[in-house]
This record gives sequence, C-alpha cells and structure tokens, in this order.
Amino acid sequence: MFWRASVMRLGMVAAIIMFVVACSETQLAIHSVKRVVDVVEEKPQAHYKVGNPYQISGTWYYPRVDYEFDETGIASWYGVKFHGRKTANGEIYDMNSLTAAHRTLPMPSYVRVTNLENGRSLVVKVNDRGPFAKGRIIDMSRRGAQLLGFQKQGTAKVRVQILADKSRALAVRIKNQVQLAEIGSPIKVKRLPKAKVNAVSLPPPPGAKASSSQGSVPVTVTRLAPAPTVPARQSATASAPALSQPVTGEVSQKKVGASNIFVQAGAFGEYANANRVQARLASVGSVKISSVLINGRDLYRVRVGPLASVADADRILKTVGRVGFTSARIIVE
Repeated sequence: MFWRASVMRLGMVAAIIMFVVACSETQLAIHSVKRVVDVVEEKPQAHYKVGNPYQISGTWYYPRVDYEFDETGIASWYGVKFHGRKTANGEIYDMNSLTAAHRTLPMPSYVRVTNLENGRSLVVKVNDRGPFAKGRIIDMSRRGAQLLGFQKQGTAKVRVQILADKSRALAVRIKNQVQLAEIGSPIKVKRLPKAKVNAVSLPPPPGAKASSSQGSVPVTVTRLAPAPTVPARQSATASAPALSQPVTGEVSQKKVGASNIFVQAGAFGEYANANRVQARLASVGSVKISSVLINGRDLYRVRVGPLASVADADRILKTVGRVGFTSARIIVE
C-alpha cells in the first residue's frame, strides 16, 4: 500500500510539473508572437506605387509615370492630424521630414518645389496622395512648408518639377529590392575567401647594394583567390543603380519675377466655344481669352484674373464651379 501511494504521489507531482511547463511554453509562444506582430506594426514596408484611377468628392484622378512633370499652382501643407499615420505607399508620415503628397505622381519620387513668392527651393520626396482641396497641386510636410517660408500663411504660389533621373533610379532600386525579396538573393557566399600570402626572396635592383647580413630582400606577395562568379542575368538583377540621397534639407534661393494667379475655366480648340464660355462668366470678374500652341494645336484658354490673392482665387474657383465648369483650376504664371 505504501509503495502504491508513493507511486501515485510521484505521478501527481510529475503531472503538475508537466502542466506548469506547458503553460510556461504557451505564454512564451504568445509573448514571442506578440513581439513579432509589434515589430511588423512598427515597421511597415514602403513600396513603389503608381496606382489606378480613383475618385474623390466627384473628381477623377489618373496617376501615371510622368518624368516631364512641371506645373505651377498653389501649395498647402499638412501636419499634426496625420503625423504617425501610414502614407499611400506604406511609409509612416513624419511631419518633420521632407516629404509631400501629390495626386498623380509615382510614389516615391523626387520633386523640386520652388516658392514663387520668395524664391526658396527645396527637394522633397513624394510618398502620399493629396491634396484633395480644390485649387491645390501639392501638400507639403510641415517641415517643408517651414523651410519654404509659408507655414504661417498656409499656402504659397509654387512651381513643382520632378527630378527625372533621381526618380527613375529610385523606382529601379525599389523594384529590384522587391524582386530579390521574392526570389531570394542570387549571390550566396557563406564566407569570403582568405588571401593566400607567400614570401618570395627577390634580388636587389640593379645598382643597389645588398645587405651584408642578407643577400636578397624578402618581399611579401599577396595572391587573392578569385571572387565567386555570378551569372550575367542574376548580376543585372542584383545590382541597383547608384542613388545618392537628394533630400538633404538644403534650401537654395534665387530671384523670382512677379507672378499672377488666374482661374482657368477651360481650354478649347474652337474660338467660338471659348467665346461662349467668356460670355457665361462675364459676371464673375475680368474674363479673358488667350491662345496657346500645344503639340502643334491652337487652344483658346478662358481665364478669370489676374487675382490679388489665393483667397480670391479660391472664391472665384468655387463660383466658376457652380456655374458648371467643374474642371476649372487655379493657374499661376
């Protein structure tokens, strides 16, 4: 009986120990999973994105790759409300970084933004979509607005130019990184080959006297083992173009001439159509028709202005939209 009781007690102790160990392992596993999830949430991966056409507040936008992009208009900025949120291409928005939001340019890409009111110029990275307020062409980070000198006033007349070479190189690099992540790196070397060192005794050069203690001069010659070869196709995939980081926070300044703000109702191929639009907008303000040659074609632009301020332009833009010209936009020249 005593023997049986001892065995039962030992069995119960063993069972308790196994239960405790199992619980500990379960808690450890849960803790490990939580840590992995936290890491994933804290470090979202940015990706290259152009995107499909999309509609915001009844207006359609058509993202596309355009390495000739050069536009003038009104810039705004966004800050605290969006700080720490994900951008449209998966990065985390930092209002103290030099970034910007654009409605159609590829993400990421680099643009130079010039304040046409004070001549300040700055390079920023486009990594988000926006702005979706009528009459704005780019939304700067708070830091970008500070450096360009329009944070307090909220808006500025700007010129936005894409940096084609930098943007192309950035796109290639990100695409290559994604491809390598999907198929794995083609170069797999566990360790680098060690250099083989041999000592060779060479005679003194002509005209030189040998040392009395040694008739020749020992020279150490290093022979490196050949580097591992990589197939041509894999080599091309693995190597990315050199890309210097252009977002340095360096502000350049140049003289800028006077610029005017207009609201353009539309551009028409027939003068008669432009004339009819001018008549419909006569009560809005000073409406003018100007001709321009684009891609070998004459167009007639109908514009209201020049206007004294961005606030006036916003007001006229709303009025023109209510008349029926919903595609009207603010122009800076």
